[in-house]
Amino acid sequence: MGKKAVEIVSVDVDKLIHMLNAALAEEWLAYYQYWIGARLMEGPMRSEIEPELLLHATEELNHAEQVADRIIQLGGTPIIHPKEWFNQSRCEYESPEDPYVEKILEQNLQGERCAIQRYNEIADFTSGKDHSTHQMAISIMNDELEHENDIEAWITDLNRMKEELKKIRI
Repeated sequence: MGKKAVEIVSVDVDKLIHMLNAALAEEWLAYYQYWIGARLMEGPMRSEIEPELLLHATEELNHAEQVADRIIQLGGTPIIHPKEWFNQSRCEYESPEDPYVEKILEQNLQGERCAIQRYNEIADFTSGKDHSTHQMAISIMNDELEHENDIEAWITDLNRMKEELKKIRI
């Protein structure tokens, strides 16, 4: 980390690097969960939801890049082995064994809520103490909030569609 950067950061850098490595692990798992889920997904609205899930996957990968870069800027080493992703992550990776669209969305929704919590903690930890990491955490958290909103809207649409189909059958 640069000399001036060391002067202006007033947090426990080791603790912050640990938090960021956990976030990095979660981003890689989220990326793969979105990517593989979008490819395997079956069911109604698949053609509308798949490209959006792939966009979310790309955004998760971008988050991983930002977090890894910040870890390096802070003088740390990003997780270097994928086996560590599961050890460092508190967010669950749920394999899409049931490829039904609603199940895929529910799995991703849980991941987004976990990510929101993670970045809120990083933002709180760095508020007024490490402006660069704080700004990054807020930016990523805003993306995660948008993802959560997208997924909730799709689930609402699917539920509304199911209700309408029930009315037709009656």
